[in-house]
Amino acid sequence: MKEGRTYLKVTLTERGSRRQESRHPWVYDNEVGNADEGIKDGDLVDVITAGGKYAGTGFYNSSSKIRVRIISRNANDTFDKAFWERRAGYALDYRKTVMKSEDDLKCARIIFGEADEFPGLTIDRFDDVLVAQVLSLGIEVRKEMIFDAILDVFRQRGEDIIGIYERNDVAIRELEGLTEYKGYYKEKDRGIPTKTIASITENGVKYKVDVVNGQKTGFFLDQKYNREAAGRIARGKNVLDCFTHTGSFALNAAMSGAKHVHAVDVSETAVAMAQENAKINGLEDIMSFEAADVFDLLPNIKKGEYDMIILDPPAFTKSRKTKENAKRGYKEINYRAMKALPRGGYLATCSCSHFMDEESFIKMLDSAAKDAGVRLKQIEKRQQSPDHPILLNVSETDYLKFFILQVF
Repeated sequence: MKEGRTYLKVTLTERGSRRQESRHPWVYDNEVGNADEGIKDGDLVDVITAGGKYAGTGFYNSSSKIRVRIISRNANDTFDKAFWERRAGYALDYRKTVMKSEDDLKCARIIFGEADEFPGLTIDRFDDVLVAQVLSLGIEVRKEMIFDAILDVFRQRGEDIIGIYERNDVAIRELEGLTEYKGYYKEKDRGIPTKTIASITENGVKYKVDVVNGQKTGFFLDQKYNREAAGRIARGKNVLDCFTHTGSFALNAAMSGAKHVHAVDVSETAVAMAQENAKINGLEDIMSFEAADVFDLLPNIKKGEYDMIILDPPAFTKSRKTKENAKRGYKEINYRAMKALPRGGYLATCSCSHFMDEESFIKMLDSAAKDAGVRLKQIEKRQQSPDHPILLNVSETDYLKFFILQVF
């Protein structure tokens, strides 16, 4: 390790040292053998293996089960504003390469936490507004430097950004000892923006995004290309879109030439937003909407009423403890959809829970098909869009499973 390091040290247990061989960015509390006296929560610390080797430098937080979030494995790095500007530049260059169009870059996840080496930070772009969620203390205490670096990189590259709106109104911040709040980040020498509604275009569909009150950061971007794929299958068909939220799958189906699309969500507010999005796109004549519980609705669908059913439920499980209950929920809606579809009908179905892994999801689909007395033909198996990159050594970044199937 480089001589003259000034950071205090956290030394790993043998078990923690072995796990760091995979270069995972998290060090859990039970993987720490010893921590130097004087470390303060939010500090940068050097992580040292049980054998005395340098494993990386990261944010320390004794309040969190994730005791250290590693941000660098280069002992020569200096963690100043220039460091975060480089990281932001890498993230923006990556999106410019992997997204299909300029419109896609204007509604994309710009920072995806550990996958972009900004642990605990999410930033989504909606036209000229960036919306951030900070879920780690290390980012929070350096927020001014990091946010200024990100804004500078965008503006230097000709991207017109008016500011960063913080959606830190999530209970998970409590796990890091952080409070909840939301509002625009106050930049030096700039006024506070007043914009709360952004306009975006995704796959040719226009949306209004409420960055203040919308779910999470205002809009779910990870299904961007999955919605496009489902839309291709929907052409000429009667489609039922379940858990429609603000109507994104339904609108893609309608825009792609579906005969008719019925969109359902338990939230009346979400349904109202979906209806408004239909009007914006001139699709209200071929779309209908209903506020209803999908679990109550599906058993009452007449067989053959729809040629295609789309299931995009919220995460039924956010921990391993509730995985079995989640499996039952996923199976119920998929079974009901399979029973309702005619022979040759189409099912688009997904899970956005990391804990519902792909193997378990496929087994659930197979079990539901057997109970429904049908077989499934796989058309496409997809994941989250590439602006939500997956690190092969970090399973937590791989969370979205999406299948398009034919039922026969």
